[in-house]
Amino acid sequence: MNICVFGSSSEFIDKEYLDTAEHLGREIAKRGDTLVFGAGKYGVMGASARGASAENGRLIGVSPEFFTEMDVLYDKCTELVFTETMRERKGIMEDRSDAFIICAGGMGTFEEFFEVLTLKQLRRHTKPIIVYNVKGYYNHMLAMMKNAVDQKFMTDECNRLYTVADTEEQLFEQLESYVPFSYNKYDFVGKGDEKNG
Repeated sequence: MNICVFGSSSEFIDKEYLDTAEHLGREIAKRGDTLVFGAGKYGVMGASARGASAENGRLIGVSPEFFTEMDVLYDKCTELVFTETMRERKGIMEDRSDAFIICAGGMGTFEEFFEVLTLKQLRRHTKPIIVYNVKGYYNHMLAMMKNAVDQKFMTDECNRLYTVADTEEQLFEQLESYVPFSYNKYDFVGKGDEKNG
């Protein structure tokens, strides 16, 4: 299985985020799975890569070409794929992955999560998406998602398109027991008269 890990590139975050990401990378490799990541050597991204490398795991790094000028790339990728744009980078990571793990991160990680979630909502894939909620990092985001349901900006079915794991054990349990779920976000079309009176 190719498991994509999205996560922060920051080195200034709490060490627990880095340690759990490194351990996750180790476990992915021990299971014989391949780590797909953004090819960075810093932060959660780099920690997961170091963990996988420590267990002689296979790593597929995907990076826009301009990152080569910034000295931010992890140098032990089994395969390093270069793209012209960030948009192309995400597309390749999405296409080459069988599952997505959302580790703690900032703006880029949020974007990656919401893109794979939106694509799943639109039935472009049925792959597992797991939010790895270390130290409750994503609690506020999850509350925002609930609020979006409460305010009817999305349905509760959308929140069934991903799962939340507080521990690594839960994460792999969810991965192993995954049953694809999809729904038609537009199944209300044609029912407007009923819904709107």
